[in-house]
Amino acid sequence: MSELLTGMESLNGIHTYIKEQMKAWKVPGLSVAVVKNHEIIMMEGYGHRNIDQGLPVTSETIFAIGSSTKAFTALAAGILADEGKLDLDKPVKEYFPTFKMFDAFATERITIRDMLCHRSGLPRHDLMWYNSALTREEIIHRLQYLEPNEDFRAKWQYQNIMYMVAGYLVEYVSDSSWEEVVQNRIFTPLGMTSSQFSVDQTQLQHDFAMPYILLEEQAKPIPFRNIDTIGPAGSINSNIKDMAHWVKFQINHGIYDDQHIVSKEMLQAIHSPHMVCDMTEINQNQTNMASYGLGWAIEPYRGSRMVYHGGNIDGFTAHVAFIPAEQIGVVVLSNLNGTPLPVLIANHIFDRMLGGEVEDWSAQALEKMKASEVEIKPTAEGETLPDVKAPVIPLTLSLLHFTGAYEHPGYGKMVVELDEGELRATFNSMQFPLTHVSDLQFELYIAVFNIKTSVTFQLGSNGHVCQFSTMLLFEPGTREIEFVRIENNNERSHSFQRGEMHGS
Repeated sequence: MSELLTGMESLNGIHTYIKEQMKAWKVPGLSVAVVKNHEIIMMEGYGHRNIDQGLPVTSETIFAIGSSTKAFTALAAGILADEGKLDLDKPVKEYFPTFKMFDAFATERITIRDMLCHRSGLPRHDLMWYNSALTREEIIHRLQYLEPNEDFRAKWQYQNIMYMVAGYLVEYVSDSSWEEVVQNRIFTPLGMTSSQFSVDQTQLQHDFAMPYILLEEQAKPIPFRNIDTIGPAGSINSNIKDMAHWVKFQINHGIYDDQHIVSKEMLQAIHSPHMVCDMTEINQNQTNMASYGLGWAIEPYRGSRMVYHGGNIDGFTAHVAFIPAEQIGVVVLSNLNGTPLPVLIANHIFDRMLGGEVEDWSAQALEKMKASEVEIKPTAEGETLPDVKAPVIPLTLSLLHFTGAYEHPGYGKMVVELDEGELRATFNSMQFPLTHVSDLQFELYIAVFNIKTSVTFQLGSNGHVCQFSTMLLFEPGTREIEFVRIENNNERSHSFQRGEMHGS
């Protein structure tokens, strides 16, 4: 009992601290659960799950947990491996004879363990599936057209599609859906009664958080993003009440309410380093080594081993972390897109409960963020550097010549259209403006990821636009994705008739 009281006493004033940080980071709603020695010592909601309606966050408010889902997929595979239904080190091709990747060697040798620890050699290729209507089977078929940028097993590279494939393999060997396996083998025995697999289900509940994004320093609501197809990589939605059960199970060696959900040896393997990986940006000044297990990242923290995973999906950010040796776990769920606050709060709580120095994580992160927002730096003499740009080469063709449908065998179809004198591209039901830069080069703005990338059109031997290439990936060694024209533009389109022919 004394240890439990010590844990509770170490959190004195935590509610005030969290509210202050939410205000500093402009986070509308947030919930926190803390576990110590298999007991839940804190479970609290803060702020609003719905700003317009003034609805508060509670311990039962459902949030999307994003990529924190990956640990559930890894555990599902581990449970089936314990039962002999799945071999983590057996080539996937032995389960699916038609399975094919771009790299022939990876096709023959890749295993579910490789997929679960992100060593497939593939960069993210996220835009290929994001907002797509493709089925899981169709995405798997298209893998053969997605180029790697690293050798198989040579480097850790975060990869959502591979997690979907791992979940599909769980479906195959269990003769049921990934969702049914997670529900029956994990949610039900852990008493996770509110957790489910789709934002469509979330919106049918009585207590759920709306997704928000910061626009002009204010939290604005955005639509829910359905990612059911890529589900094993990130579609679970839950609350801190359920997620506290999940953490209790993790720090109790795979046992919950005296029931063995998975073997101690398998859970230890899941929590053990498999590949060296990138460190959490926030912790980079504190640690010099990070690794990835199966669905979990591992970093040293205050002399102990911390196991954790974050989650980001449209309008939500989550963080789940625990320190096994100290029997401490923290879950922080929020309804703001891409905020670092869940990690900052978790680190603050760990510092308090471990004793010793309490780092001012939030102040450091705010300082870094403000520094990164400074785009023009003064010279030593105090003068600003000149804005040097390459000379602009005017368009030699009318904008109409660029319109039409273009296709990549892995990514699918992108349609370029003319609207009110401007080009726009439509891909996976999302629209991206195309702004002319120079000659045959344009700039594509992908609002959902807040990134800009160049698009270069090419002419065929007949002088007509025949394809374009674009950098949809931003990892070292990646090549541009080439989309080839598949149909001719209509020279007498509605835009043409309005005289909207030439760009600037």
